[in-house]
Amino acid sequence: MAQTPDSPTKARKDAASGMKRAPILARRPLHEEVLAQLRDMIVEGDLAAGDRLNDAKLSEMLAVSRTPVREALKLLAQEGLVELLPRRGARVLALSEKAMGELLEVICGIERLAAELAADRMSQDQLDHMERLHARMQQRFAAGDRKQYFKLNHEIHLLLVQAACNDALIALHASLLTRVRRGRYAALLAHDRWAEAMTEHEELMAALRAHDAERAGIVMAGHVKHTREALHRALVS
Repeated sequence: MAQTPDSPTKARKDAASGMKRAPILARRPLHEEVLAQLRDMIVEGDLAAGDRLNDAKLSEMLAVSRTPVREALKLLAQEGLVELLPRRGARVLALSEKAMGELLEVICGIERLAAELAADRMSQDQLDHMERLHARMQQRFAAGDRKQYFKLNHEIHLLLVQAACNDALIALHASLLTRVRRGRYAALLAHDRWAEAMTEHEELMAALRAHDAERAGIVMAGHVKHTREALHRALVS
């Protein structure tokens, strides 16, 4: 019986090279890798609202069996990204302006508090790490690479919340962040929002360097508020 490839990316590389791989001692479950790839495709618009997701076709495309694809689709349905269709696979759901607006209201409060706490509590190592991520994000902005910019932006938001050193805040943020990513990416496509967001991140870094908690909170609250406004314009136009 043929073995199931370890991951979509590895499968494609192995098929091209014909090389045997050494055993991997620790890795994510296969359905989590499939989940991450499908989620990115939905968030970034490679799979658009209304697109049908057939597990057989997806398993062929990703070079995996149908089981991890089905498991991933169930989790995507729980995240509100797809709708499961009995005996017909799944379908990508349209973004809900109301639901996303409400999520961003909550995220605004969480990330404002996180920025205030991080300005006081983050270690020098964390600040240095954020400086490096910010510099890379600036480079992706200058290159017009929206997808890589967004991935780095996501890492910065995660690191900011981690630097708040509050486990309850971290857990609450993690429970919502996956659901809000698609809205954030859609907002970034709005006219002039990308440049505005980059400027806001530069202002946030200045506040963190100065350990100015009040300013960091104000900048972050404005950042999320402007994302919500840009998303609203994009979805109702």
